[in-house]
Amino acid sequence: MADGQGGSRTVVVTGASSGIGVAIAKAFAERGDRVAIGARRMDRLHEVREEIEKSGGSVFSHELDVTSLASIRAFLAATREGLGQIDIVINNAGISLPNWIHELETEELEREVATNLTAPMLISREVLGEMRERRAGDLVFIGSDNADNPRPQQAGYSATKAAIKNFCRTLALELEGTGVRVIHMRLGPAASEFGAGWGEAKLEAVVDNWVRYGLMRNPAMIDGASVAQAIVHAVDAPRTATWANIELQPTAPIDEGAT
Repeated sequence: MADGQGGSRTVVVTGASSGIGVAIAKAFAERGDRVAIGARRMDRLHEVREEIEKSGGSVFSHELDVTSLASIRAFLAATREGLGQIDIVINNAGISLPNWIHELETEELEREVATNLTAPMLISREVLGEMRERRAGDLVFIGSDNADNPRPQQAGYSATKAAIKNFCRTLALELEGTGVRVIHMRLGPAASEFGAGWGEAKLEAVVDNWVRYGLMRNPAMIDGASVAQAIVHAVDAPRTATWANIELQPTAPIDEGAT
């Protein structure tokens, strides 16, 4: 398939049971691509699948726990069996368990590292053989501006996002001349269910600290559809480079009094 055309690719989306993952899956399905969605919450995954199918999209759903290598392999094997070769992988699954580092439980920190860092590294390793053999493929990583602007009460999350950014840079060097492309999406504050489990009091306290330290200049958020369209544009672009670091920030509310 030529660059700039959708409709005949198999696209894997992790963390596809809510938020940005759902928006990404819908965007590719609307273009006619075959979409494989994975997450732990099968009830939510089933709802997403029904929505896409009702709109005429081609979608395959399968349970996926990205912290388990056995689950990753089972998901990818089922995807290949159901949809064929994997053309695009979008590493979207991620968690943040906000707390001061001295109050963070060991299990919480390990979960952040396993989900945000180890998982996308393992998934990339599991699909790179087939992509390199075909000399084509896209590996997309949902990053964060926390990689360069770490936020208080997100030490684990910020550290893993900085590591993912450097992993992408390293991977791009290793993949030079192979036809496989690396795309790192550096997101600012985004509207999703990401912080839904924090609780209202915790969420307000965390955001207040971001404002206090000058890390949140306005209340605007990036919506999932905007992230999805940016990814679609990136994988449709001509293959003139293997490394793309794309930053998305929310548009500030219009200041009617500005001159």
